[in-house]
Amino acid sequence: MSLSIRNQLPGTVTAVTPGEAMATVRVRLTGGQDLTAAITREAAEDLRLTPGTPVRALLKSTEVSLATAPIEGLSIRNQLPGTVTDIAAGDAMASVRVTVEGGELTAAITRDAAEDLALSPGIPVIALIKATEVSLATT
Repeated sequence: MSLSIRNQLPGTVTAVTPGEAMATVRVRLTGGQDLTAAITREAAEDLRLTPGTPVRALLKSTEVSLATAPIEGLSIRNQLPGTVTDIAAGDAMASVRVTVEGGELTAAITRDAAEDLALSPGIPVIALIKATEVSLATT
C-alpha cells in the first residue's frame, strides 16, 4: 500500500493502555526514542496491538511542529530531538526535513516560523507531535 504520508517511522509496540473509547499505545522507535499514539480502542483491537508488535508510526507533516530547545510543562508527549537537514521555503510555507535517530521527518510550517526560529541545515531542533496525531500501521 502506498501512502501520501511521508513521515513513517518503524518501531515496536511496548505497551497498550485501553480506555473506554481510546487507547494509548507506546512505541519504541528503531532509533531508541519512545512515541505515544492515541488511537481508538477499536483500532488497537483490529490491529491486534500487543507488546512486541512491529508497527510504523505515521505522522502528517502538517502535524509536526518544531522547537529549537526542549519544552517543559507541555501536554505534547512526543518530543523527538533531531537536526535540520534541508529547508524548502515558498512564499507562505516551508518544508523542513529533520533527521532523528532511526529516520527522517518532514515538518510543514509557515515560512515566518522557519525564519523566526532561524532554521537552517545543521540546527538542532525538537520535533513535537501530539499523540492524537500519530497513526499506526502494522508491518
